Amino acid sequence: LVAFLLLCAMLVVPAFAHDLFLKLDSFFVPANSKVTVSILNGSFLASEAAVNFARLKDVSVVSPSGVRTSPRETDFTKNETTSFLNLETKEAGTYVVGLSTLPREIDLEGKDFNEYLEHDGIPDTLAERKKKNELGKKVRERYSKHVKTIFQAGDAQTENYKTALGYPVELVPQANPYKLKAGDTIGVLCLKDGKPLVNQYVMSGREADGKVVAESNVRTDRKGIARIKLGASGKWYVRFINMTRLSDPKLNYESKWATLTFEIK
Repeated sequence: LVAFLLLCAMLVVPAFAHDLFLKLDSFFVPANSKVTVSILNGSFLASEAAVNFARLKDVSVVSPSGVRTSPRETDFTKNETTSFLNLETKEAGTYVVGLSTLPREIDLEGKDFNEYLEHDGIPDTLAERKKKNELGKKVRERYSKHVKTIFQAGDAQTENYKTALGYPVELVPQANPYKLKAGDTIGVLCLKDGKPLVNQYVMSGREADGKVVAESNVRTDRKGIARIKLGASGKWYVRFINMTRLSDPKLNYESKWATLTFEIK
């Protein structure tokens, strides 16, 4: 019981301190092979706390033939900082893996909340707080995270890359990343409750030489599509946080986080 409470305490951290990403050592794997997907609860480079299976509302794998399955708890392992999803690629093609967490609530001082809004790409909420002279106001926030990765097994590139998993927020690429190369642009549809998010602020970046290189931040168009310039090869992420103000006197905001990861040769 004590160990369980300690684990829960590790997971109750400021929302602005932890992104959630799915990442592979290589997004290019052989068909008919065992694959490990790291669940990075921290940054695109490292995880700071392992995510408990009980925290997950959904885990899904979409095979190249479009079959969606739900891994079991026995498919997960973890160490002190990182959880891992262990899969097997029984078909050649493009795979989609998704993970959706249950919501949690957190109290934040006004200064901490403002820094989080500025650092994590939520400028509209920060501007609203400035306009309403609320920068010093404490907040209680409900947050949840909904993440996806796309990886390639063997050489066959399949059309299931654009499968929408029905998460509260979601990023859906409009082209198969494994048909693209450095210098191309990828359109990524941003959804909330299955509907396009217009003018959503979207951030992207990539890993290079053990560091994260931030790319240009963009807004979605009237169709909810963010256009990301893939300026170099490497492991890429696309992310956004959709924040809404709530009328509940005991809860001020709700944020829904989405990330998508893939690799460009």
